[in-house]
Amino acid sequence: MKAVVLVGGEGTRLRPLTYSTPKPLLPIGNQPFLERQLEWLAGYGVDEVVLAIGYLPDAFDQHFPEHEYAGVKLRYRVESEPLGTAGAIRFAAEGIDERIVVCNGDVLTTLDLGELVAFHEKTGADASIALTHVDEPSAFGVVPTFPDGEVRGFVEKPPRGKAPTKWINAGTYVLEPSVLAAVPPRLQVSIERTTFPRMLDRRGRMYAVQSDAYWIDIGTPGKYLEAHTDLLAGKIGAPPAPGAVETGPGVWVQGDVDVHADAQLFAPLLLGAGCVIEAGAVVRGSSIGAGAHVEAGAEVVRSVVLDGATVGPDVRLLDSVLGADARIGVGGSATNETVIGADSVIAAGSLLSNARVPAEG
Repeated sequence: MKAVVLVGGEGTRLRPLTYSTPKPLLPIGNQPFLERQLEWLAGYGVDEVVLAIGYLPDAFDQHFPEHEYAGVKLRYRVESEPLGTAGAIRFAAEGIDERIVVCNGDVLTTLDLGELVAFHEKTGADASIALTHVDEPSAFGVVPTFPDGEVRGFVEKPPRGKAPTKWINAGTYVLEPSVLAAVPPRLQVSIERTTFPRMLDRRGRMYAVQSDAYWIDIGTPGKYLEAHTDLLAGKIGAPPAPGAVETGPGVWVQGDVDVHADAQLFAPLLLGAGCVIEAGAVVRGSSIGAGAHVEAGAEVVRSVVLDGATVGPDVRLLDSVLGADARIGVGGSATNETVIGADSVIAAGSLLSNARVPAEG
C-alpha cells in the first residue's frame, strides 16, 4: 500500500524552531516526528511513501539519504509553488493508479489505520476519512455524518456553541484514484474546502470513521509541549523513544547519561544519550535531548530541551522549548511557552515569558 504525507508547510506557529528544521523533522521525545509517522504507516503495511514537500526540501534528503526508513521506500515531490492540500496530493501521487492513504505531516496519532481501510472497502466509498472528537470544535473542520458513517457535510470553524457535532476531520484519508482525477493538475486546490464538499453532490461517495485513538496536531508551542507530556505519560505507547530503558518508574534513559547524585529527577522523564545533569539541578516532567547539559542549580519543568542545548546554572525553564545547541546563561528564565531557536545564546539573567527567540536573538 502506498501513502502520501503532506509535509509542505512552513510551520510558522513553531518558529523559530522551524527556521532551520521543517516541522515534520522536529523531535518528539528525541525522535523526529516524521520517523514516528513512517513507523506507524509501516505497521499497517504501507511500503512506499511520497513526501509532498514545499519547504526546506534539502532537509528531508539529508535526513533520509537512502530514501528509506523502517522498511518504507521514500519518494519526494517538491512543489515549486503552493498547491493547497488537494493540489499537493494530486501532484505527489502522479503515476500512482491505485488506492492511497493520505495523512498530514503534523498529526501524532495512534489511529487504527487498518480499521479505516477495512471500513473503506466495506462501504465501497471513493473517499474515507478519520474523525477525532474534541471538546471545542470551533477551531477545526467539523464533519457531521449519517448513522452509517456517510458524510453529511463539512463545516469549517463553526462559531462557538454552533457546531453540529464535536467530531472533526483528523487529517487521515483513504482515497481512490477517481478522487484525485477530479482535481485540476498544477492548481491550488483545498481538499477540505473544495474537493470533499463537491463529492457530497452524489450520495454514497464519502464515509467517515469516528475514532477515540490518541490524536494531536503538534503545530503550536502549546501542542508541541502537550505531545511530549502525553508521550511521557504513556498515551502513545512505551517505550517513549527508541532504545529508551526505564531505570525507575516513569524515568526513561537512552544510552549512557551523567546524572549527579545530588540532582533531583521527578518522573515522567526522558533523558537522551550523553546528557549531563549537574548537582542541585531539578528536572521534572521533561524531555532532555542527546548531549544536552543541565547545569548546577537549574530547574527544568514540563519542558523540552533539544540535542546539545545547555541550561545554565540557576536557570529556570518552565513549560518552554530550548532549541538544539542553544544556551541560556546563568540565572536566566524561560517560561510560559517560550520557544528558543537552535544555536541561540540567551544572556545571563534574561527573563523570557511567552517569547520567540531566533538564533540571532
